[in-house]
Formats: sequence, C-alpha cells, structure tokens
Amino acid sequence: MTGPLRSRESAVEAPARRAHPSREAGFTLIDMLFVVGLIGLLSSLAVPGLVRARGAAQATSAIGSLGLVNSGELSYAITCGLGFYAPDLPTLGIPSPGMTEAFLPAELTQGATVIKSGFILSLAGTVHPSSPATCNGVAPGGSSASYAAVADPIDLTGQTPRFFGTNSDGLIYEDGTTLSLTMPETGSPPSGHPIR
Repeated sequence: MTGPLRSRESAVEAPARRAHPSREAGFTLIDMLFVVGLIGLLSSLAVPGLVRARGAAQATSAIGSLGLVNSGELSYAITCGLGFYAPDLPTLGIPSPGMTEAFLPAELTQGATVIKSGFILSLAGTVHPSSPATCNGVAPGGSSASYAAVADPIDLTGQTPRFFGTNSDGLIYEDGTTLSLTMPETGSPPSGHPIR
C-alpha cells in the first residue's frame, strides 16, 4: 500500500517496536564475569613461561656482557696497558688518546659495579707494582696482571639461580651459587662449569 494509509501503519508499528526492548543492549554481568575469569585463567597459565623467558633473556645478556669485558680487557692489554689489564670497569671506560670509543660501552663502566639486565656485574684485578703507566692515564703500578669478573642475578624468585664469572683466561663459567668470592683471576673456579 502507498499513500496516507501506509504512513499511518508505520506510525502505529514504530511505538510497538520500541515498547519491547532489544536484547542487543550489551553484555550481562554473567557474560562479563565469564570473560574476566577466562582472561585470569589464561594469564595464570602464561606467567610462569614469561618468567622463564625473562630469566633466560637476562642470563643471555649477562653472558654477553662478560664476553664484552673479556674483549675489552684483551684490547686494553694489547693497545694501552702494555700487556697489563685494567683493574676495574671505569678504567675500561676511558678511551686511548686519539680514539673516540672506550674499551667498553658507557653502560658497563659507570662504576665499580654495574646493574644491567637484572644482573650485578663487577670486575677486579690485583694491581701489579711493576706495571707501567698506561695510555689512558693509569699510573705506574695501577694495572693488573690478571682479572676476574662476575655477574650475579638481582632477583632469584621464581627461577633457578644462574651465576656467571670469567677471568683473564677468557672462559665464562656458570654456577648455582655466586662466584664473586671464589672466581680466581686465572684458572678454573672451585665450582661451576665453563659455558664458552
């Protein structure tokens, strides 16, 4: 039908449709509780895997940092230390005259101990009294004939602890306890195993 009769029917049907509310108004409280519960369950299943992945990434970063320390110390001994090593991390942060880059990046030379990627890194070498002055300002008797560096995790919750150490031999060791007191400046530590 067309004309005035058709428009009158439309006007009568419109209020009738509005009188019955639509079921498409949104989620009910039960729907929302179900979705939130499902998200919570999935999150609780994923958290242990995320913690393991984070721990593995941090351990890989610590191993890489110790590798950088070994490379920096070797470069320092060959080019600047006249066969002797830097006694600490800040010394490796001082470039040789005429060079723009230091032996280690600034993030690893801010102090005697450095926090990087969830690990505390430190380097120490027993100074040798007959060591000569170096090209980057270390006084005679201030360099070391060998060194030891360690990386200890800051947070031990939820994961198997992994501690790392290296020395002037260039090998990186891993142990279940800290190597900070037992890592010799040369040779193998009393516990732990070489990883590379």
